[in-house]
Amino acid sequence: MCSFSCAGCGASLTVPLSQVALPTHARQKYGNGIQLPVLMESGTFAVDPEPWGPPWRSWENLDPDEAADRGVYAPVHALSEGAPGAIVIAPGEVRGTVLVPENAGGYCCGLDWGDSPNLACEACGLPVANRIDDCSLWQAVWLVPDAVRRVHVGDAETAPLSWAEALAREKGTLPVAPLARWGSLHELDHWWSWNPQWEAAASRALAHLLAASDGRPVTVPQGLIAEVFQRALDVLLPAGPQPRRAVLAGPGLPAPDTDADILLLPTHPQTGELWGPTGPVASAYPVPLPFGVWKWLASPEPHLPLPAAGTMPDGVLRDDPPAPRPHRLFRFDPSIFEHTLVRLLAVRGRWLREILDDRTQHMRAGIY
Repeated sequence: MCSFSCAGCGASLTVPLSQVALPTHARQKYGNGIQLPVLMESGTFAVDPEPWGPPWRSWENLDPDEAADRGVYAPVHALSEGAPGAIVIAPGEVRGTVLVPENAGGYCCGLDWGDSPNLACEACGLPVANRIDDCSLWQAVWLVPDAVRRVHVGDAETAPLSWAEALAREKGTLPVAPLARWGSLHELDHWWSWNPQWEAAASRALAHLLAASDGRPVTVPQGLIAEVFQRALDVLLPAGPQPRRAVLAGPGLPAPDTDADILLLPTHPQTGELWGPTGPVASAYPVPLPFGVWKWLASPEPHLPLPAAGTMPDGVLRDDPPAPRPHRLFRFDPSIFEHTLVRLLAVRGRWLREILDDRTQHMRAGIY
């Protein structure tokens, strides 16, 4: 456990928090005018290891070798020259700050990124964080890494959950979710859609699946995994014999077949580390999935009647209808897909660069 204090005066800025893995959807911008919930769970924080925010350098002003040193192997619009290590927390966990409205950025329905942090330390006035709650953005407070200090709380170090404990405690992430437009009244503007968290997670995984394909077809298991990935894989990869085979693997699942070429694996919910397979499949290409998404794929929760409450007699079960199905095919988030793909060495291959550069055609095909 730790809290964060102002680097200028030492004033406390947060409640005690525990570190978890950075959500795949942390920097996601979803749709247009969509009201997204809070990014982080109460009592947690995560760290973004990559630089973010101004100043930005356009690709034309970057040497390709310099970009490669930063782990970017294909052209992007711009790279941040900001400080790495931004800390993200839920808005309700911040203390002792005041809003600086003139630094709120070019917001639409709420607060957005500006040129300077929009939250300042109440005690000394140092800009320390950005409060984000604009439409189509996950609600969060991002602490400026150079403006805060980490303060450890308590004496004992707490070990991360074991994989078995994570399986027992962590919930799966539902593939569908109700969405609403910003400012909708009385919940009349809600509809069921693919969960934005799933779209972010699958977009990162798709980039890895393409890199693992070596330009050959890829097959995934039937069911929800195929509903999410197979159409895009068939569009983006050439048809042909001897497809590479991707399977789901991880803690609590039977050992994958030895002929599996690609493994869809969970990342640890606290550390972000990838589950490590052993045996003959240890050399298969690992594709990361957030733990919640992976757990739903590994053991989807059945729709069961719920215990009745209120005036219903004891022992009577209420048969709720299942969550409605989305009205469209699964689509990927192009920004998260591209962010991941340009950071994989395989993108230097001509065929992957063509996929990266042909975004308009793939949008017409309904991939994004």
